[in-house]
Amino acid sequence: MSLSGKTLFITGASRGIGLAIALRAARDGANVVVAAKTDRPHPKLPGTIHTAADEIVRAGGKGLPIVCDIRSEDQVAAAVGQCVERFGGIDICVNNASAISLTGTLSTETKRFDLMHQVNARGTWLVSKACIPHLKRAANPHVLMLSPPLDMAPKWFRGHTAYTMAKFGMSMCVLGMAAEFAGDGIAFNALWPRTGIATAAIRHALAGEEGLKHCRTPDILADAAYLVFNKPAKSFSGNFLIDDSFLAENGVTDFDRYRVDPGKNLMPDFFVPDGAVPPKGVSLEALS
Repeated sequence: MSLSGKTLFITGASRGIGLAIALRAARDGANVVVAAKTDRPHPKLPGTIHTAADEIVRAGGKGLPIVCDIRSEDQVAAAVGQCVERFGGIDICVNNASAISLTGTLSTETKRFDLMHQVNARGTWLVSKACIPHLKRAANPHVLMLSPPLDMAPKWFRGHTAYTMAKFGMSMCVLGMAAEFAGDGIAFNALWPRTGIATAAIRHALAGEEGLKHCRTPDILADAAYLVFNKPAKSFSGNFLIDDSFLAENGVTDFDRYRVDPGKNLMPDFFVPDGAVPPKGVSLEALS
């Protein structure tokens, strides 16, 4: 397996999960476009498109930082155009950028509702649409959404209906586009973590420093994404994957290396269906 010479267009790759996926591909010598808004340092969150591109180069790949707000059709079109001009095409599109507000209906401002839907659902649709003409010319084209299985259990909507609607919109793109573009041989898949993932955004918005100790590192999603990208696109599409289950199906047995703190119980993530149990021998409890 190798992504050597492949070109990845990744949204929200200036930090966190998107950056981890970028660095995993860069180790093979891939070309990676870092498409995100953070051009200058954020007061609370580390990393910019420029520092991410520098890390990609140090890891062995080629990085192209592009300022891109995926809510803007013009900016998305320009970013995709720059990618193709620089690297000659697109092999893989990763829709990682997302907005979150875990608030109830009465506590969710309309502008926050609009932001989540513009970034999550509309942004994913828009970026995918812009990349598809180029993906049609790739040898093994993949589109990956960092989005959950479409489980309509009310518990996933209660408490944060607006966010769930927006996040499931990303997954609906997988469901529809996998069928729509099956004849073109483009794979559309979704990848989602079983547990919380230790990112700066999670620390800042949800869990704090202590909460991060109950998470896995972004590397688990990067390793899973890497396996997805190396699958044959024509036959591996329309899947809603849970990170550790997918890795286990592909021969991975050591999941403890992804723990931030082996002495802490792992925090379950949202949207994992009740029937999607951990792989055999994998526990979310603290290691003794």
